[in-house]
Amino acid sequence: MAQLLGPRDIRDLAASLNTAPTKKWGQNFVVDAGTVRRIVRIAEVGAADAVVEVGPGLGSLTLALLEAGAAVTALEIDPVLATALPHTVASRAPEHADRLHVVAADALTVTHLETPPTKLVANLPYNVSVPVILHFLETFPTLEQVLVMVQAEVADRLAAPPGSRTYGIPSAKAAWYCAVRRAGDVGRAAFWPVPRVDSALVLMTRRPTPVTQVPRDHVFAVVDAAFAQRRKALRGALAAVAGSPQAAEEALRLAGIDPLTRGEQLDIEQFAAIAAHIPQGAGGGRRRTRAGGER
Repeated sequence: MAQLLGPRDIRDLAASLNTAPTKKWGQNFVVDAGTVRRIVRIAEVGAADAVVEVGPGLGSLTLALLEAGAAVTALEIDPVLATALPHTVASRAPEHADRLHVVAADALTVTHLETPPTKLVANLPYNVSVPVILHFLETFPTLEQVLVMVQAEVADRLAAPPGSRTYGIPSAKAAWYCAVRRAGDVGRAAFWPVPRVDSALVLMTRRPTPVTQVPRDHVFAVVDAAFAQRRKALRGALAAVAGSPQAAEEALRLAGIDPLTRGEQLDIEQFAAIAAHIPQGAGGGRRRTRAGGER
């Protein structure tokens, strides 16, 4: 078995590298071996999996993923940590070192990996968690499952069903790709430094995308518009993307939706149905938003 990292190991390793967790890259290192093994167990990681890990840091989760038999591609934006990770694995899990590939890069810029990933398993930096998840689901259709640790509030938004208080842009866009559920809480003591917010696990399983004749970006533009002014009925909220309130109302009626409905009441299939009745570009070249929308 791999020698997993504990609290003292993490601090000693950071000191040896003359580094420490930084807010710049949203670093909170996992210091609890039980937590990383729990993540691997929930994700059902095994020898058949090609796992991509975003933000491996000092290697706590990486070692547990390798221990489970997976091939791991670790994407690390911090050049010091990216350089150190192979040495950490070689010293603590030498029998698994040949299954680790480290890429020093910003995950949001990665569009190709040598090994197409089947699972994304990561302790994600909280400040970019939603954009990273959506970017990888869009870019890598081979991804069958995502198991990530994120801020508890973000986990609630990702897993929220239509009609709930936390349902919004992340919920709808995640549902385009996956069935999503919360998979448990993670205590603050599992991290160094201890975060000021609660954390949770989110499990996302790839599902067939909604059947529609329009591209995903057009559906997502409708989602963005619907939640840009949450308190507005869709007739008004979609006026800009449809070209006018009258055009929005017509599209809504053709999709079988009451024009006075609000966005938080609709599922992703209903958004796709609306988009099918709004000509692309009807709003006069609406500015494209970030993949993550609200966080």
